Amino acid sequence: MVNLVLVLGDQLSNGLSALAAANKQTDVVVMAEVGDEAAYVPHHPKKIAFIFAAMRKFAQRLQADGWTVAYTRLDDAENSGSITGELLRRAAEHGAAEVHATEPGEWRVIAALNDAPLTIHQHPDTRFLASHAQFEAWAEGRKELRMEWFYRDMRRQTGLMMEGDKPAGGKWNYDHDNRKAPPKIVDFAGPMQFTPDETVQEVLDLVASRFDNNFGSLDGFAFATDQGQARQQLAHWITHALPQFGDYQDAMLEGEDYLYHSLISFYINAGLLDPLEVCQRVEQAWKGGHAPINAAEGFIRQIIGWREYMRGIYFLEGADYTKRNVLNHTRDLPGLFWGKETGMNCVSQTVDQTRKTAYAHHIQRLMVTGNFALLAGIDPYQVHEWYLAVYADAYEWVEAPNVIGMSQFADGGIVGSKPYISSGNYIAKMSNYCKGCRYNVKTKVGEGACPFNLLYWDFMDRHRARFEKNPRMAQMYRTWDRMDDDKRAKIISEAGDWLARMDAGEAV
Repeated sequence: MVNLVLVLGDQLSNGLSALAAANKQTDVVVMAEVGDEAAYVPHHPKKIAFIFAAMRKFAQRLQADGWTVAYTRLDDAENSGSITGELLRRAAEHGAAEVHATEPGEWRVIAALNDAPLTIHQHPDTRFLASHAQFEAWAEGRKELRMEWFYRDMRRQTGLMMEGDKPAGGKWNYDHDNRKAPPKIVDFAGPMQFTPDETVQEVLDLVASRFDNNFGSLDGFAFATDQGQARQQLAHWITHALPQFGDYQDAMLEGEDYLYHSLISFYINAGLLDPLEVCQRVEQAWKGGHAPINAAEGFIRQIIGWREYMRGIYFLEGADYTKRNVLNHTRDLPGLFWGKETGMNCVSQTVDQTRKTAYAHHIQRLMVTGNFALLAGIDPYQVHEWYLAVYADAYEWVEAPNVIGMSQFADGGIVGSKPYISSGNYIAKMSNYCKGCRYNVKTKVGEGACPFNLLYWDFMDRHRARFEKNPRMAQMYRTWDRMDDDKRAKIISEAGDWLARMDAGEAV
């Protein structure tokens, strides 16, 4: 009896549960580049090219290992355009009775498989440290689902950076040491650059012809596209950048797209790197004296803390999570997110970097574009779809809780205890963006005032009923109340005028 084995574009792992459940001698692996997945949001061309190229190479690897692979390219004449369509086509072609699949990381795809007229066994995705049942058990009965407490459990479970039952160095979290302003000189040239081989070049040509109108540039594509290259990039980063990563992980610097960041989230989220193995490599670097404890702990927290926690929240909260909008923000996503001219240099720099590289680091996403979207009252679902589209590491299970929850506070505080908002002062402290800006970050109101300053207080005023009793925001409301009435009125008026100009399509 022949069964099919579905392997999706973010499941490019040797130990995939669907492969483990199948029979190499009789079963057929199905992999497909389909229009439904390539276009349900307008993905960055580099993201599409990375996934398709990595899929093709993984299929070649499976074939070399003895698997029969039925692979559909995007431009195949018989391509049905959807995952379920390809499963039905291949089932008829091979006389297959059932399908083994690893649970997708998106409710949309899970529902499509559930609705398909096939017997599809969705196996748990064992590449994560915490199963759904484990996360649900952790969450049950808690008033607040704070990541820090979950992270500590993951440290205990994995033994990473533990000394018996105590955290290495006596502290669980060294984040306080990871907030330095940008360095004057960055002595790291960035990630390894992999010259496209024949397989990659074929994909680049295909993507260039099919997705030339999407936001983003294919120029300079140099991603790793197989496990070996991804491991080279990991080793390169550990050797040359990990020691400085912790100190400057929140810094932003014009002209430095990468600083000391690893850029391996692409490869972990697509399945080319195992997250636990990555963390163990970083731990080894710390134990060997190559990297300080704040760098190793800060990185490991992002993987076994935030990454695992975000997946847990996504599946715990259910399929309607992306539609949450507790603040009732309804403004349409403005053109400046798609590259329209803006005088806000921090936004312009982040969006242009995103267009060129399909990448921005966590503070650029959270405290520049995310902060702006929240202060401006932009519809969180539109913000969510933008992040999902433009970043090469974005898959809904990890992107949605980061945006809907952490960035936009649209879930009402499930992920964060307060909105992640700031005036221009934070951006000025953590970057050099303000030096090249049309606006003056020190000007709070009046001509040349930084829009982040105006919008910050406008947000606080609009949402006072919800947040004034939040202990982490009370001090800022006291500051607002100490301003005289005329100044407060002028701030609200100027914020409204600025937003109206943006809504009208002006270059603000």
